[in-house]
Amino acid sequence: MEIKYLGHASFLIKTKSADVVIDPFGPSSGLKFPKTKADIVLVSHNHDDHNYVKGIEGDPVVFDWPGEYDCRGVALRGFSTFHDGAHGAERGTNVMFKLTTEQMSVLHCGDLGHMLDDKLIDEIGNVDILCIPVGGYYTIDHQVALQLTKKIDPALVLPMHFARPGLDTKIAQHLKPVYEFLQAIGQSGATPQPKLAIKREEVIQETNTKVVLLESAV
Repeated sequence: MEIKYLGHASFLIKTKSADVVIDPFGPSSGLKFPKTKADIVLVSHNHDDHNYVKGIEGDPVVFDWPGEYDCRGVALRGFSTFHDGAHGAERGTNVMFKLTTEQMSVLHCGDLGHMLDDKLIDEIGNVDILCIPVGGYYTIDHQVALQLTKKIDPALVLPMHFARPGLDTKIAQHLKPVYEFLQAIGQSGATPQPKLAIKREEVIQETNTKVVLLESAV
């Protein structure tokens, strides 16, 4: 499995059977979505910095609702959550997607806005790689992200949705930088890398949660 960070909350996950894009961002983000082809697109919620499906090349199958699915050799499960801490009253709903293939699982939190209860964490089950927002305001902040990471206990965690150059100022002004999460989790020395190429054997070897900071494609 190979994971590339496209920017904001978007990732490209290349598997043996399918290429999956999660939460493609539109022009309102201030970022230009990179040229990307996919077989499957996952959309956590219908905000235009997360649902830019028309920016994807090919003829992908799109999933944007909770449920269980199998598509092109990839097992998918969407969990219904909220974009805020008020049961969706402020920003609506959010779908967390768990992707399982090649004996590994990836959980993408989308724009999660609240701590998960233990019942849902148990329902989600084992997670090898966790993609989690850390910038706050629109989502959980770095402190809640740290607590949730400890509860889920993945082998690897990929921070996303944080302040960075290029983001539209309307978005960026409310977000915190990624280093606050890195400091909180005790891995401030994490060095950005262009991609994550991982096998099941390597996941098993990780005894403690490790932060993987990926370089954005844009």
